[in-house]
Amino acid sequence: MVEGSMTQGAGQGPAMRTETLRDFRVPVIEPAPYAVSAGLPDEAPVYGEYPAYYEEGARSVPAQPGYTPQPATRPAAPPAPHHEAYTVHEAHEVHEVTEPDPRSEPDDDLDGYTPTYRDLPVIGRGALGGPGDTVQIQYVPQDLAAAGPGPLYVVGDVHGYLDELVTELHAQGLIDAERRWSAGNARLWFLGDFTDRGPDGIGVIDLVMRLSAEAAAAGGYCKALMGNHELLLIGAKRFGDTPVSSGAGTATFQAAWLLNGGQRTDMERLQDVHLQWMSRLDAAVLEEGHLLLHSDTTAYLDYGDSIEDVNDTIHELLNRNDADITWDLFRKFTKRFAFRDEETGPGAVRELLGTYGGSRVVHGHSPIPYLLGEVGTEDGDESRGPEAVDGPHVYADGLAIAMDGGVTMAGKLLVVQLPLSD
Repeated sequence: MVEGSMTQGAGQGPAMRTETLRDFRVPVIEPAPYAVSAGLPDEAPVYGEYPAYYEEGARSVPAQPGYTPQPATRPAAPPAPHHEAYTVHEAHEVHEVTEPDPRSEPDDDLDGYTPTYRDLPVIGRGALGGPGDTVQIQYVPQDLAAAGPGPLYVVGDVHGYLDELVTELHAQGLIDAERRWSAGNARLWFLGDFTDRGPDGIGVIDLVMRLSAEAAAAGGYCKALMGNHELLLIGAKRFGDTPVSSGAGTATFQAAWLLNGGQRTDMERLQDVHLQWMSRLDAAVLEEGHLLLHSDTTAYLDYGDSIEDVNDTIHELLNRNDADITWDLFRKFTKRFAFRDEETGPGAVRELLGTYGGSRVVHGHSPIPYLLGEVGTEDGDESRGPEAVDGPHVYADGLAIAMDGGVTMAGKLLVVQLPLSD
């Protein structure tokens, strides 16, 4: 399999599990513009089985000469937590990257950790239920653990399956029965792809945003990486049916989003605060020797020689608000299977680790059944279903850990603690 394909899901529909097809592709013919639902009580979303097209060799956006990252500005510190309810308010969309103040970054002593602007949604002390409120944050005092970082957890692709996510987080002791953070100073990383295919992508984002504030108040943190479906949703909202250049011909973000599992209810509930949160997510991070990424691709190397450079460059490009540039980002992060080949895969992982550090890559994006060759074949035979997935897949000479358990394929949504016991 050539690196560069992506799975897709069905289109609009009620809360039901949809099969993930093999390849993420781009429509050759533009569909009718996206119609926003009137929101009638009896109006049911309609599922469709969409063929999708994605071709290799799409024209890349030319390199931007003279690129200079936006200067960093120091964000205002969020208010200190009180024993009362807080609300997350919708904020106006911004197009300039704001970097966190290094002095606000956590160190080995998490007792004094202050959440950074990039980590958290905007928190204000407005009246509960007031205009612009998205989620409510209830601070529940917890006993802070001893000095030092707490256990590290990672979450694979969620794709709108909120109930499954809640079940797995609760099983790991990260949230309580009321879906509140209960893990003290634990550290939790989501590997991206919160929406599309499943029934409640916006509900997933709202939960992660709220948990990020609650975890910080308890001395831990809950953070997330940018996946290709975040780029897809941002593009569909910003650019709609604006034509973009594709190797398959003229394409649009709107059409690609619909053909790859975009849910109408997610688009109807998408607010500026969600777009801001997604656009500020980092693409890569190094945690205790684990290089966390969304996609199993070497495309990250195109954006810088350090993790900081990669994240800054992607944020700067995304904030140019240009359809072709955003499409090129999206196209590159749909690539997959760079580590799967027994001969070349370990070398690809070592190239990433040699550049960015760490001893293992941990990624989502490619469902484990695909990596194991358990679903279909290259000639389109989809007669086989996914075998049971009961945990992460370690491969590429033990250098890579795959975390997408294939929840969209009746698989398992994975939440695991690192390092693995293997």
